Amino acid sequence: MTQKTRIEPLHPKRAGLLTRTMYRVAKRRYGQVPEPFAVSAQHRKLMIAGAVHEILVDRASKTLPISVRELAVLWTARAIGCSWCVDFGSMLQRLDGLDVERLKDIENYATSTLFSDDERAAIAYADAMTTDPQTVTDGQVADLRARFGDAGLFELTYQIGLENMRARVNSALGITEQGFNSGAACRIPWASGDRNNGIAGEPVRFGDTR
Repeated sequence: MTQKTRIEPLHPKRAGLLTRTMYRVAKRRYGQVPEPFAVSAQHRKLMIAGAVHEILVDRASKTLPISVRELAVLWTARAIGCSWCVDFGSMLQRLDGLDVERLKDIENYATSTLFSDDERAAIAYADAMTTDPQTVTDGQVADLRARFGDAGLFELTYQIGLENMRARVNSALGITEQGFNSGAACRIPWASGDRNNGIAGEPVRFGDTR
């Protein structure tokens, strides 16, 4: 993996104590520091704001079935073309015990028997929201409200909107697939040469810091 981001990830040696601590926490939980996080560290206040927001959103998003939410988010990332988001999102689905093999057939979600009616409706909504201009219809919203209730509909809309922001930021900054789902998360510039800059460990689910 030789892709370079358009803003350099902040090296731990140039980071303050809080940022280095957050790097260690991220590495312990995911196996490596997520590159969007290391890039955002160039703006310390927005890095902290983003991390806190992601944690709060994850804790608050408990209305929808997790497969419905994660498939809608993954489709959004895929539609925008954020390979980093697809990579990391696939890992999160795997860690949540979801069937990642069916993601190979997500292009055919509308007809594939691998996806439930609720999942198909959520993916179609993600597609309609992410298309520019949007193609969301009143009938589509009414159907989703009947399936998930007002709270579920808002949660789905918020998650798709948030992933639009993540994916567009990552794509604009040249942040591409890092190898989380393959277990080869090694592109961060300092990852292969300085073992003292983070704490190795098994990646586990924490928040939703894509």
